[in-house]
Amino acid sequence: MEEGLRLWANPSSPHAEGRRARAALEDARERIKRALGWDGELIFTSGASEALWIALNRAKVERRIVSAVEHDAVFRAAPDASVAPVDQIPLAHAVNYTWLASELEKEGRALVSIQSINSETGSFMWSELKPLDDLFRNERALILNDCSQSAGKEPIDPLSDFIVISAHKFGGPIGVGALLVRDFNLLEPTGGHERGYRQGTENLPAVLGMAAALECGGLDSWQTTWKQQTDFRRELYAAITGSNDALENARAHPYLSCPWITGIAHPTLSAQALLIRLDAMGFAVSAGSACSSGTLKKSRVLDAFGVPDDVAARTIRVSLGWNTTPEELERFSEAWASLC
Repeated sequence: MEEGLRLWANPSSPHAEGRRARAALEDARERIKRALGWDGELIFTSGASEALWIALNRAKVERRIVSAVEHDAVFRAAPDASVAPVDQIPLAHAVNYTWLASELEKEGRALVSIQSINSETGSFMWSELKPLDDLFRNERALILNDCSQSAGKEPIDPLSDFIVISAHKFGGPIGVGALLVRDFNLLEPTGGHERGYRQGTENLPAVLGMAAALECGGLDSWQTTWKQQTDFRRELYAAITGSNDALENARAHPYLSCPWITGIAHPTLSAQALLIRLDAMGFAVSAGSACSSGTLKKSRVLDAFGVPDDVAARTIRVSLGWNTTPEELERFSEAWASLC
């Protein structure tokens, strides 16, 4: 990022400084695509929310379908979209296949938005739909895969039409992300920058930071291993003696949810009380997604997953980052056990 600040100029300017900035921008674009294993196009954005807006509003489709547990940014970008329900099956969550198959039989090409990992429970949403590949890979649907919680950690689906990534979710800077596009012909151009598909001058320093973060090695570069993360989650559940709230909440299972996001309900304390107590102990957790955790309303995601109101009111989200240490996991497990 310091390098980007030193050489920064508008990458669209034709003068020497602009050309140098353009060269650095295009080099970062190729580095990011290579790190993700993506051979399509890439549009730099200010983050996942903007990337979602572009895809949901500029894709060449007649209608839009979104899963009931998508991030709030999806519903803000497409308030009139059809909402696909999720199955409330013990230990698993997936978009209802029967409903989706019926919806795709309707007239008009659809854009289907389904996240890879749910931001509140850690549930794998997209991998559960792999058996539906044949349903999607036709002229009736384009696929928008929100990989904000998985990019840089899990392989992306190279067959998706649109993929959304957010740099700060994998250790990069805030305020930058990207929309990966299989083919520019799938989008209506708007004029401006990024080959005419996005307005606003590119944030070169942040783009270089995003490229560097992706090249650091993904989960292999984290301070904690996958096993340490899964053991940590088991300890949190084990501390809730005589309670099944955790399973009723996240339906967590080592193979059906990621270990770096855990949705867990306390037997008695409210989410707000938990946030206050854990904050006093030096831990930052949230209730729901960070973008909506300031509200006292029941999480829309937990509601769609069928979590009872009283359980949702006691549910917090515990998220791990690349720099979370094993010692911090141990301290949090002890703090959580002391509250249970």
